[in-house]
Amino acid sequence: MAKQVKLSAQTRLGAGRTAVNKIKAQGSVPAVIYGAKEKPQNLQVSKRDIQVLLSHAVGENILVDLEITDGGKTSSKLALIQEIQHAPLGGAVLHVDFHAVSQNELLQASIPVEALGEAAGVKSFGGILEQNIRSLEVKCLPKDLPEIISIDVSNLNIGDSIHVGDIKLPEGVTAVPDAALTVFHVAAPTVEEVKPAAEAPTAPEVIKEKKPEAGAAAAAPADKKADKK
Repeated sequence: MAKQVKLSAQTRLGAGRTAVNKIKAQGSVPAVIYGAKEKPQNLQVSKRDIQVLLSHAVGENILVDLEITDGGKTSSKLALIQEIQHAPLGGAVLHVDFHAVSQNELLQASIPVEALGEAAGVKSFGGILEQNIRSLEVKCLPKDLPEIISIDVSNLNIGDSIHVGDIKLPEGVTAVPDAALTVFHVAAPTVEEVKPAAEAPTAPEVIKEKKPEAGAAAAAPADKKADKK
């Protein structure tokens, strides 16, 4: 199940570029929390804290117990990290979106899917394991949210498939997509047709006219003179 971690946050008033640059200079990252029938609230979190949190996460779904300080008051909200914006160069965290959730209400999230083991059709017959679904949309309570969905593919032979309906999900978790959708499939190995090597073209034979020998060429005029006598 997804780990629930604590993260401190503070409310922020400024939302423009100047305010954001000031927040970054202080070692913080701008953030926002919305959902749970509440108005969006601008926050800021420690850059170091959010980087440590992300570095220990297995999947993209992280349940966070946000301790929000507003002035002298501190409140706690359960939230799911909805989106993280990264810098194109270096990957630094630029902004974090939190989606507030309730312990007693179903939430919908996209869970990464991974293959466990090596398919028999790949190992013994050179087949190709095709993964058609990289993440699976599920519904569940926050406490039941899985970090990742691992599927054993070792028994798959050439032509075998695993569909959404075949996946054994944890208790309390249901899949959103059609049960008939294919998640994994073992395809037959592709054999490239070997074309015969083209023969080198034969150069046409050139027949040259034979030159007369030097002696024969010299004798001809003499013969003609003899005939005139």
